[in-house]
Amino acid sequence: MGIGDALTAVNWLAVLAATAAAFTLGALWYSKVLFGTAWMQEVGLSDESIAKINMRPVLAGTAMLQFVAATALAAFLGTGSTWLTGLQSGLTIGICWIATAYGVTYLFELRSLRLFRINAGYYVVSFAVMATIIGAWH
Repeated sequence: MGIGDALTAVNWLAVLAATAAAFTLGALWYSKVLFGTAWMQEVGLSDESIAKINMRPVLAGTAMLQFVAATALAAFLGTGSTWLTGLQSGLTIGICWIATAYGVTYLFELRSLRLFRINAGYYVVSFAVMATIIGAWH
């Protein structure tokens, strides 16, 4: 099946739901309720520096990129997936592709294991959630 066929078969409501879930998870993950304080320390941000940022383009860009990721994930999973195969695929993608790519980059950039756990952890959970939603919604 080509990419055009795969995109034709995409359930766009599932993609939107997965996008919203990943966006919401990111808001919680990087908030001070979970890992926001540690993340800010690791990347050298302060409440003052964040207050100066125009968040509208950051949030819009994030939503758009999450939508692209969810769309590619839906095309990759295809129409034969279930919530379980979605979960398994999302965890595999998050751990074996995304976290390892972060790991290589973080090793060369001499970034901390703490920051790796925060950022890679978000993507492992995010892709597991998105793929579970997409896989279940057929």
